Amino acid sequence: MNEQLQSPEHKLSSKSVKVWLLREAIENLIGFIVFIVLFIFDYKFTWVDWVGWVLIGLAVLGILGAIWGFIRPYFLYKHWRYDISEEFLQLKHGALKEEHQLVPMTKIQSVSTKQGPLLRKYDLYSLSVQTMGSSHTIPALDQEVATKLRNTIAQYAKVEEMGE
Repeated sequence: MNEQLQSPEHKLSSKSVKVWLLREAIENLIGFIVFIVLFIFDYKFTWVDWVGWVLIGLAVLGILGAIWGFIRPYFLYKHWRYDISEEFLQLKHGALKEEHQLVPMTKIQSVSTKQGPLLRKYDLYSLSVQTMGSSHTIPALDQEVATKLRNTIAQYAKVEEMGE
């Protein structure tokens, strides 16, 4: 292989940030409801003193995690890149710990698009590629991009298309 691989340039959909922020908000809301219930039980049933302190410590960690959860989607979007060629699927992500993966097209066994409720709300899809020993996902693509990418990868890798 004499040619130099260029760093991937394609970005995720800009709507991915909204999806990730909404997911974080839902997860944090559920977590804080659980903490409120536990604090009420601690107050009502007068559990041992250390339980209250543990709950306070976990609540502080939960608040710090929630703050990070609302910053993280911007980092994910800024640093997620992908690209395809007839030889490789390239995935690059990570701000502090950058990961650059090259998946040979000859190793790809299946490719599929998936869409959960939050992705559906914003008309986005995640694209999954499976090899014999691993699975790789591009998390948030517009429908047209995801379909075109899935079909192109399937053609390059000579696999059967799955899902939509």
